[in-house]
Amino acid sequence: MTTTDTICGLLNQECDLYPFKTGWSFHDLVTGETANRFGDLVVPAASTRKVAILMTAMQSVNRGELSLEEPVTIDERWQISDSGVFQFFRPGFTITMHDVLLMMIIVSDNACTGIVCDRLGLDAINRFSQSVGMTGTVHREGIPQYTLMSKLASGTAVMSDARGTVNETTPNDVARLLHVILRASTDAGFSASMGVTPALAELALEMLSRQRLRARLPFLLPGDTRVAHKTGTSGTTYNDVGIVYRGDMPRFILAVYTSDVPAILPDGRAAPGATSNLIGTLARLCWDNLA
Repeated sequence: MTTTDTICGLLNQECDLYPFKTGWSFHDLVTGETANRFGDLVVPAASTRKVAILMTAMQSVNRGELSLEEPVTIDERWQISDSGVFQFFRPGFTITMHDVLLMMIIVSDNACTGIVCDRLGLDAINRFSQSVGMTGTVHREGIPQYTLMSKLASGTAVMSDARGTVNETTPNDVARLLHVILRASTDAGFSASMGVTPALAELALEMLSRQRLRARLPFLLPGDTRVAHKTGTSGTTYNDVGIVYRGDMPRFILAVYTSDVPAILPDGRAAPGATSNLIGTLARLCWDNLA
């Protein structure tokens, strides 16, 4: 039995303890081995979609269509969601495109996400996703349908109501995307083939590593562990996807998606805490079983 087989069994055993569906995709970055559970199941992407948006923006920067230093005015029409911090600011302030992308990632700010999606266009984001092999991924909206998400959270709608109407992806798709970014950060030829440079791919990894929402994948890892990751939450879905480093070396990729999570579990735990504990435990099991 390989180490990956052992990890696969341990992750599945942990997932089976919870009364909701959990899909994951695992890549051992040393051996190249992969494993998954419901890896090709299409699920709401929530804010994990912003990794693909970030890389589409990096393509646009490389082509000279966007500048990281250009000033961007935060318009009140994008300050409509409950994600991030700019919803609380008085509209009309200006920051650089670099900081728009940074805030989109590290605090999942949807005022920034809306602006970036508006500048890039959903067609460009979908073309990028398809170009890197994300065959189960579709970007349908810049700002999510919060009416539907609130209905999911309250139990007045079910996840099947969201199929085909929201931004969607699969665990395998996002794990593949993270692997592509990592390779592009060190391989000039490969990065050129995806329309970026190693420096831009490394900048994306740096932004992901500065993530402030650390209650899932990094939750149970040593405090100084570098994790380049992006969380996502919508309705009854709680996700986290990332690259976990051991020291300076990227050691493994883990993308975890939960769905149809009840607001309160049978043991009395609330969904945010239970899913954080599960996702953190899955990452810790990978950490403990890899040299």
